[in-house]
Amino acid sequence: MSEKISKQQFLLVLGIIFIATNLRAPITAVGPLISHISDTYQLSSSVAGMIATTPLLAFAGASILAPRSAARFGIERTLFFFLIVLGAGIIVRSLPGIFSLFFGTVMIGIGIAHGNVLVPSLIKRDFPDNLGLMTGIYSVAMNVAGAIASGLSLPLVESFGLTWQGSLRVWVIFTVIALLFWFPQLKNQTLAKVEETRSSDVNLLKSRLAWQVSWFMGLQSLYFYSLLAWMPEIFSEKAISGETSGWLLALMQLFIVPLNFIVAIIAGRRRDQRSLVVIGSALLFLGLFGIMFSSNVWIIGLSVAAIGAGGGFSFSLAMMFFSVRTTSSHDAGRISGMAQAIGYLLAACGPFVFGFLHDMTNTWMSSLIFLFFVTVALLVIGLQAGRDRLIK
Repeated sequence: MSEKISKQQFLLVLGIIFIATNLRAPITAVGPLISHISDTYQLSSSVAGMIATTPLLAFAGASILAPRSAARFGIERTLFFFLIVLGAGIIVRSLPGIFSLFFGTVMIGIGIAHGNVLVPSLIKRDFPDNLGLMTGIYSVAMNVAGAIASGLSLPLVESFGLTWQGSLRVWVIFTVIALLFWFPQLKNQTLAKVEETRSSDVNLLKSRLAWQVSWFMGLQSLYFYSLLAWMPEIFSEKAISGETSGWLLALMQLFIVPLNFIVAIIAGRRRDQRSLVVIGSALLFLGLFGIMFSSNVWIIGLSVAAIGAGGGFSFSLAMMFFSVRTTSSHDAGRISGMAQAIGYLLAACGPFVFGFLHDMTNTWMSSLIFLFFVTVALLVIGLQAGRDRLIK
């Protein structure tokens, strides 16, 4: 019996890992190709920013529905179905026409949103004694795949002769692999449905802590997705080549990876996470200043690494707050849905505002100053969300 349980747990961990590879890569692949996409459809900076904003709006809308879908059909089946939606979205996005571009992006956002909300709840349910470790593994897989997509999407066009549509289509391979590894989980439904439909008296909309967790999720996402969308264009203004920009974007995400893992474990062992919030925010400030005031590629590289490390802190904390601030996997799923709905609605403003400020001032400095104030707000909110309290 123990061997059977061990095998089931191993397959579950693999399934979580391969689902996680789909939750960043389809989005991070876009940034290095934004100039190619803009040239094809003759888009302004603010409209091009909508390419990055659209999946975040889909995240926000679908995040509200994810816990309800899981309560009705079970977490496993819900994840499987929306992996199919995600994969179909990747294909649709690569078809000719601007409608296909945006409609496919919406499908991708809906698919990713369900993974974003339900995987933390699944971890809370099935790995209650290893929250930090499993959250770290999940975050690492997500960001490694995202880094690979960022680093390779432009070389696939410039060195391997693919169109930008073909480059974006490549990442459906992650979805196919995830579907294959998740299929064995479809028979495991009963416990998920019982747990997820359990009632709760917590009114999240009236909980100050729930709102603080939601704002923290949104602000760290706004920072990340704004840079993800526009970093190659910022570096182009500093005479850094598109291919180098793509690798710098990958470097940022690779530095996220070890911090995701380490911070999740540390945060899971602590009742108060405020010191981790301070360290993460300091790294984000440091990296932002480097990009604002230097054009030296080595300093830019160090700045990008600092942003990646700070992003590792903030993202891991955002994920861990769903678990360490709740008492059950049901409430973890509910706060995950609320935080990601509200958070990604806030984050969706980032790429658009970032591009709009550039259009208005003809410089990226105004956009980077905007991110400075976002980081200040992240620090202030994080110091509240990181206190030793429970949502109840």
